[in-house]
Amino acid sequence: MNHVLFFDLECVPQVSSFFDLDDGLKALREKKAERLGPSLGLEDASADELYDNRSGIYAEFGKVIVISVGYLAKNEEGERVLRVKSFYGDDEREVLENFFELLHTYYDKSFHKLAGHNIKDFDIPYICRRASVLGLELPNILDPRGKKPREIEHLDTLEMWRFGDRRTYVSLDLLCRVMGVETPKDDISGEQVARVYRDDKDIERVKTYCEKDVVATAKLCMKLLGDRDGVEHVEIAE
Repeated sequence: MNHVLFFDLECVPQVSSFFDLDDGLKALREKKAERLGPSLGLEDASADELYDNRSGIYAEFGKVIVISVGYLAKNEEGERVLRVKSFYGDDEREVLENFFELLHTYYDKSFHKLAGHNIKDFDIPYICRRASVLGLELPNILDPRGKKPREIEHLDTLEMWRFGDRRTYVSLDLLCRVMGVETPKDDISGEQVARVYRDDKDIERVKTYCEKDVVATAKLCMKLLGDRDGVEHVEIAE
């Protein structure tokens, strides 16, 4: 566990409303809404009504505003601590570049695996897609291209919980409650991130929310792996 980097991201729509999209993207978003609405039980919902809560999770229409990371270490007293740091801001390129610099710097020395909840199906593909849009080079630890599935050794708590059942989806909140880990969802939820960022202009609140997810995921991951030592302390970097 000392060679694992836990992480989570938060994403929001690239523009404030559906009507701010250029004409080409607007038409394509309408097509996506036609397929999305019925699957959500919202057959009569317009593309505008579906934009706020859903667009951020699609890399074609969203952007990354926060990436929080955590790693295990020992403090001066020899106690096990989880050190947490965030890269965040309105400039997605800067957020990704700073995260990639961390991976480039420490991957060969310290962090051999990434860990998170649903990172294989969401977080990692999302980051890779946004990096491609921005023309950024992917760190090897993130890049799945040319690798066989067995060569991708990231720790995904959702995958652990599935025990081979690919049909199962369990939220981080529910899995934490089931496994006796303090839930990180004590303030806002993922569905509220876009509103807090856009309307309240409170990215600090979103950052704190993301950091709580990292702490919860680390504790959950260790519990699922049978690591009985757990985390004695959490240190949040300014």
